[in-house]
Amino acid sequence: MAGTNSERKLLTEGPVIILVEPQMGENIGMVARAMANFGLAELRLVNPRDGWPNEKAQAAASKADHVIEGTKVFETLEQAVADLNFVYATTARERDGFKPVRSPVVAAETLRAKFRSGEGTGILFGRERWGLTNEEVALADEIVTFPVNPAFASLNIAQAVLLMSYEWMKSGMEDTGAVPFQATSQTQSTKEQLFGLFDQLEEALEARNYFHPAGKKPKMVDNLRAVLSRRAFTEQEISVLRGVISSLDRFSRKYPRGSRPPADAKEQPNDDISGQ
Repeated sequence: MAGTNSERKLLTEGPVIILVEPQMGENIGMVARAMANFGLAELRLVNPRDGWPNEKAQAAASKADHVIEGTKVFETLEQAVADLNFVYATTARERDGFKPVRSPVVAAETLRAKFRSGEGTGILFGRERWGLTNEEVALADEIVTFPVNPAFASLNIAQAVLLMSYEWMKSGMEDTGAVPFQATSQTQSTKEQLFGLFDQLEEALEARNYFHPAGKKPKMVDNLRAVLSRRAFTEQEISVLRGVISSLDRFSRKYPRGSRPPADAKEQPNDDISGQ
């Protein structure tokens, strides 16, 4: 699977993800995959429609085996949250009541703080078709909702879990602008290398009468050099560009590379060009 590396540390921490009466095994599997992507590991199911274990869930989890194998099943939501200290309920609908409503960012920061203090935390997600009941929301401490299109607010359960899992991961980062890997380091070209590119391009264009009329050549050359010197090329980029120019210079559309010897190759005796 692309992006997995068994030699690196596997993150398995954070709030419990609780799915209330999930219907499709594929959705449960995609939830497990989303959790594993961002370091969450404990999945609880409340009365899953098709029972547990579920082969479709295993297949859709895409190697998130540690989440699937550790999944716990409960008959009621009360049982599923009994050992937790603090629980969020996710919903896209406005609810009657007095529970605080938080954004995913604030919710993740709250969960991170409680996790660090040793409290058990969880996030409730409702059924695929109609979410959580008011009675189920009442079992949570606070509500978390997502900033989505108000006219199209319904999220797939795996998408909702992915969003909260991502915010959980971000809440533990010292620098939210950090990335897991950087672009390969390259050496900036010298001016001599840049001048060589200028000369090669100018010579190739001169041979094709690009600078026409002749009186405009100095200005045209200045414009080309201005374009090519607007940014600092690396040595590798200079090499790529010069390779392109060399190919255009050596091979024509009529005789592309491989169809005949290049233009600067010595012609062999009895070379029948007409037979190409």
